[in-house]
Formats: sequence, C-alpha cells, structure tokens
Amino acid sequence: MANPADMANPQRALPVRALIVIDVQNDYDGGNLTIEYPVFSDSVQKVAAAMDAARRHGVKIVVVKMISPPTAKVFAAGTPGAEFHPEIAAGPFDHYIEKTLPSAFTGTDLELWLRGNGIDTVTIAGYMTHNCDLSTVIHAFHMGFDVEFLSDATGSVPYANSAGEASARDIHHVMTVVFQSRFAAVLTTDAWTSCLETGALPERDDIPSSNRRALALRQEKVPA
Repeated sequence: MANPADMANPQRALPVRALIVIDVQNDYDGGNLTIEYPVFSDSVQKVAAAMDAARRHGVKIVVVKMISPPTAKVFAAGTPGAEFHPEIAAGPFDHYIEKTLPSAFTGTDLELWLRGNGIDTVTIAGYMTHNCDLSTVIHAFHMGFDVEFLSDATGSVPYANSAGEASARDIHHVMTVVFQSRFAAVLTTDAWTSCLETGALPERDDIPSSNRRALALRQEKVPA
C-alpha cells in the first residue's frame, strides 16, 4: 500500500531500484547454518521470483557472496557450502560482489556501482534477516538510499547464548517490525512485484507512529 502522501503527490518520481541478493549460498540449505524461518525451501523460491520480476521490469540485480577463510565454520572458501544455491547460480545478474563482513557495502564497490547507475532505492533479499541483511539495510539507510526489504525472501536461524535464547521465527519477526518502523519498507515478494507492475509505492512508517500503535493495542487488551 502506498503512503497517502505519495498518492497525493503523483509528480513524485518512481524509484530507481536495484535488487540486492545477499548470500544465497548452500550452507543455508541444510548445511552448516540451516535457515529455519521462513524455511529455506520456501524463501529461496521467493528470492528466485524476485529476481525474475526484477528482470521483467528492468530492475538491476546485484548478487552478493560471503567468503570466509578456509578454516571457517560456514562459507569456507573452496567448499560446496560457500557456493551459490542452484536457484540463483544461473543468473543472469548485473553485478557481482564478494564480501567478508556482514554489510554488502563494507570493503566492496557496491555504493560506487549503485551511484554510477543512478540507483536511489535498494531492495534487499537473501540471508540472514538479522545479520547480513540487517547490516546492509542500516548501512544503506545511513547512506541515503531508500530501502525495501522482502520479508518472505529472507530468513533466520535460532540463537542461544549468554544473553538468552530466541527462535528463528521471533528473530525474523522482530527484525521486520524494527525495519518497518524506520529503516525500510517491509513487504512480501508478491507485493513488491505488484509495485513494479503498477508504480505504487510501498508503505513506510516512523518510530513515533509505530510506538503509538503498540501502546493503543496494549490499552485495548486491558480488561475493562
């Protein structure tokens, strides 16, 4: 759904988008770091669908690969787990990036390539919601790009450590709510494809409004 302000301003230029496909690699597919929510078999199909939609509508595609040292637990250079998943390996795509840190911008030419191609909006798909996607979303936001996040073309794993425990579903859900509160427009792949087809702009939000809604919902739940 487009923002009312956007609908009232038909002269606003349409986004010049690039789809950033992050780390769709075999270790996430039943390998050393299996995506649990949304399950990988479903989410990777959405990644492929987003890439197909981008090609149909002239949206440039950047594919990103995480490369770790040969002794690393995941994405070790030269191992099958570090290779692209077959769903996206065949391409085609417009730009390829290898990275060694979570953000697709750190130590890469991504910003230079985006600026050189007149891109003002980046759409994030791939893995993981709470790590490389999170880093890239916030990095892009700080650089002044408009950001979109495809909630069903991404995924998370569960964690347990000295700070506590969280399920993959909870981690993914909380991240999407936080993104929508300021950093990105969160939408499904189908909704994003519809935006490409119709020119509608995705709904964006802000922190105070998100907070007020939460407080109102809490009040509604208080027994009379």
